[in-house]
Amino acid sequence: MRVAIIGGGPGGLYAAALLKRLDPAREVTLWERNAPDETFGFGVVLSDETLGGIEHADPVVYEALERCFVRWDDIDIVHRGTRYTSGGHGFAAVRRRTLLNILHERCHALGVKIHFGTEAPPLEQLSATHDLVVAADGVHSATRQGHAEVFRPRVTAHRCRYIWLAADFAFDAFRFEIAETEHGVMQLHGYPYAHPSPDHHPSTRPSGPQNQSGASTVIIEMREEVWRAAGFDELAGQESVERCAKIFADALRGRPLHSNNSTWTTFRTVVTERWSHGNVVLLGDAAHTAHFSIGSGTKLAVEDALALAACLRERPTLPEALAAYEEERKPVVASTQRAARASLEWFENLPLYLGQPPRQFAFNLLTRSRRVTHDNLRLRDSRFTEAVEREFGCPPGTPPMFTPFRLRGLTLRNRVVVSPMDMYSAVDGVPGDFHLVHLGARALGGAGLVMTEMVCVSAEGRITPGCAGLYTGRQAEAWRRVTEFVHTKAPGTAIGVQLGHSGRKGSTKLMWEGMDEPLAEGNWPLAAASPLPYRPGSQTPRELSRAQLTDIREQFSAAAWRAARAGFDLLELHCAHGYLLSGFLSPLTNRRTDAYGGSLEKRLRFPLEVFDAVRTVWPAERPMTVRISATDWAEGGTTAEDAVGIARAFAAHGADAIDVSTGQVVAEEQPEFGRSYQTPFADRIRHEAGVPVIAVGAISSWDDVNSLVLAGRTDLCALARPHLYDPHWTLHAAAEQGYEGPGAGWPAPYRAGSRRPQTGRTDAPKPRLTLDG
Repeated sequence: MRVAIIGGGPGGLYAAALLKRLDPAREVTLWERNAPDETFGFGVVLSDETLGGIEHADPVVYEALERCFVRWDDIDIVHRGTRYTSGGHGFAAVRRRTLLNILHERCHALGVKIHFGTEAPPLEQLSATHDLVVAADGVHSATRQGHAEVFRPRVTAHRCRYIWLAADFAFDAFRFEIAETEHGVMQLHGYPYAHPSPDHHPSTRPSGPQNQSGASTVIIEMREEVWRAAGFDELAGQESVERCAKIFADALRGRPLHSNNSTWTTFRTVVTERWSHGNVVLLGDAAHTAHFSIGSGTKLAVEDALALAACLRERPTLPEALAAYEEERKPVVASTQRAARASLEWFENLPLYLGQPPRQFAFNLLTRSRRVTHDNLRLRDSRFTEAVEREFGCPPGTPPMFTPFRLRGLTLRNRVVVSPMDMYSAVDGVPGDFHLVHLGARALGGAGLVMTEMVCVSAEGRITPGCAGLYTGRQAEAWRRVTEFVHTKAPGTAIGVQLGHSGRKGSTKLMWEGMDEPLAEGNWPLAAASPLPYRPGSQTPRELSRAQLTDIREQFSAAAWRAARAGFDLLELHCAHGYLLSGFLSPLTNRRTDAYGGSLEKRLRFPLEVFDAVRTVWPAERPMTVRISATDWAEGGTTAEDAVGIARAFAAHGADAIDVSTGQVVAEEQPEFGRSYQTPFADRIRHEAGVPVIAVGAISSWDDVNSLVLAGRTDLCALARPHLYDPHWTLHAAAEQGYEGPGAGWPAPYRAGSRRPQTGRTDAPKPRLTLDG
């Protein structure tokens, strides 16, 4: 096999070395347009996981790196003159030039041909004369750009400017420092890649080769508007560097910063739909990028190289190998990119968090990517985590999720909410035994608040024939049966009702018979803000007149009155997911030209009228929340800024909390799914609108709940599917954390099961079988 590699960065060089090592008969040639001693950047961070892969794949490279690495455990966060240190993290860094030299030497020793200072021949020529072409030509990949119609890249530019610099001393930890200037917030990211400074804490000093000068990578980052306000757009290169050194003089101990032809740039996230075409394959930044704040660029490129070499060895043909490489790496990279995106956006929105209590701010920063969690951080540095919990107000031994939270006259015993879930099991809108068992079981399961499904305010406002309602006295009496069970058999658990109207998404089959599909027979007429069907084949709704708007407002008011008499503790108004009130809020579904359409203020008018009508009849001491879709996941839809404005408007009218969901407004949406993927919207609303929030969406573990609450990203967490899997999810979360307290009271008949049972022989006590300790 003849292999051509375009690009001599770490990924391309490591791929060349592995391909040659695994099959010495391969002819491997690499082209690098720069000289061997030319490189950008300064230090490179690799994780222990990646180093383990390198050690297994090529011990020679690993041993050479091991002699050069600087290792340390601490992260320092400096904000408003105070430093908070968290330990136990484990980092390894090396000078980028050293890494490249090691890989150069390894390639030469294995017989790889390297052409430095030489542009690679045209791709068509390489593809015709080689069996495999590896394009490791970086973020500005000419290979990817030249064949964009095949690789189908999406490149997203972000809102911050940054510059890579270096200091001639070693930081004593991975350092984050915040500078609040007259122009706006700036941040420093720094880490050592040569020996530690002489005055470092002895207990946490980085270990590694001693270098007389020492060195650290320093990245300065700020929002575009801050960068311009500070005048960086008008400064020459060295003037910019000197200005950065002056701003962060305390962090740099008065020392200068150094450039390596560094320029200010904007980070771009690269996602490619395909990684290979014919015998050409993308690797590293050519295929994908992930923000530097989680230290992932070189790590991903090296892991790509390892996976590609392994797949070529394991698969009998090149097409199968390239398909396997893409199948293996894409999910890993996508996960990293989600974490990097969360980290990137956290720093973009850094001003939102500056007013947090200092230790909470530090915890929020450490857990920003959602890869480091409360439980994980507690294992790494229990003293730091316990200090954050004390500042938050956790009693000793109490996880954050089991602290109480007050909404108006209602105090919830913990931060867990059973999210509204449509069950489609009512008859003529009347909840039956199924609802009693379903909601009763979850109330017995320990959550602070159990929510009903969307309860419809009229027969025409149902989604399906199986939807529950509150438009008759019989329905109200049936709901009273449920609330009385919860209040008497699950004391300490509150029960809330969610009121809504289906709008244009009504008159459809039961979910398991065909979600959003029109009924085969027995349809009822639909109504909405505008006469737009939900999707092709759906019924076209009529546009509501002013008189009909009044009728629907009165239906909501009557349903709220019945809900109060039925004994519900909390009422939520459903203004999300494309149902009637949501249809007024989104510009994609509200095309009205009267007083109820157009600007956000006008689109809010009818939902706010409904809210006010409901609030008037709902008891003053009982809280009201509003569920919204904070984005439509579609071009031209609700923006993050709109969502903050919507939340502010409802809060001004008396909403006690905003339940922040997303999407399901238009059929053509393109959601960006991932773990707790909707939380950033709740986080932003909480900090910008200053209103309590309920976070929802792919929150599945008690560790996530603890992390989100303690970081101040949400006040409550609503979980749906985990409660379908385990009705006693909250009690089991308490048992698994060893918590026994008022935040998770076991019903008296269940107390005997409050300890996690043994699962088999693996839980049995183990005998001692060795003499040494």
